[in-house]
Amino acid sequence: MEIEIAEETADALRDYGRVPIAFEVRSVLEVSAPDGGLGGLVMAERPVDPPYVKDYDAIAGEGPARWAARFDVSRWGFFAARAEGRRVGGAAVAFDTPGVHMLEERRDLAVLWDLRVAPEMRGRGVGAALVRAAEAWAVARGARRMKIETQNINVAACRFYAAMGYDVGAIHRFAYPDLPHETQILWYKDLPVSRSQIGTCVELGRLPSTGG
Repeated sequence: MEIEIAEETADALRDYGRVPIAFEVRSVLEVSAPDGGLGGLVMAERPVDPPYVKDYDAIAGEGPARWAARFDVSRWGFFAARAEGRRVGGAAVAFDTPGVHMLEERRDLAVLWDLRVAPEMRGRGVGAALVRAAEAWAVARGARRMKIETQNINVAACRFYAAMGYDVGAIHRFAYPDLPHETQILWYKDLPVSRSQIGTCVELGRLPSTGG
C-alpha cells in the first residue's frame, strides 16, 4: 500500500485531530534510581494487569484543535498521511516559537510535537514516513537536532523512536504532578546539516510503506 505524505496548514487541525492518538497500555518502563540516583536511572519493562487505554487528547485543554489558541503555530510544520485517499496519520513539528518550553529557547532545535497513526495502520510504515518528513522539514529551516517527548507508559513509541535513531537524553520522574505514575522521557536525534542532503531524506509525495 502506498502512503502519501503532504504538508498542510493549521487550518486543517480539526481534521488532523480526528485520527486517534489513544493507545493500549499493556506494559510500562518502570524507572528506578539505584543508590539514590548515584547508580544512574534504570528502566525495566513491567507488564500491566489489567491493560488500559490512554488518550492524551481526552485531557481537558489538550488536542490539536486547541494548539492554535495556546501557541503561535505560524512557524510550525503540519503533515498528513493518507492511504487510498483516506487520512491515516499526522505529525506536527514545533519550531522557533517563544513560550514553548520544550524548544529550550533555541532556534536550532525542533520538537516533534505530535505523531499519530490510525490504529489499523500502525506498524505499516506510516509513522516512519511522517517522522522522515518532519525531519526533512526541520533540516530545511536550519534545525540541527530533533527532540521528542514520550512517557514510560508508551513502550511501543519508545521502541519506535529508538529504531528511528533517537537516543534518550533525559528522564524526568516527577515531570507530571497530576500524573504521578507517568515518567517523562525525552529523545534527541542529530539532524543532517548539509542542505544538499535534504532531498535525499524524504520526498513529499508518494512514499513506499516501510516498517514503523
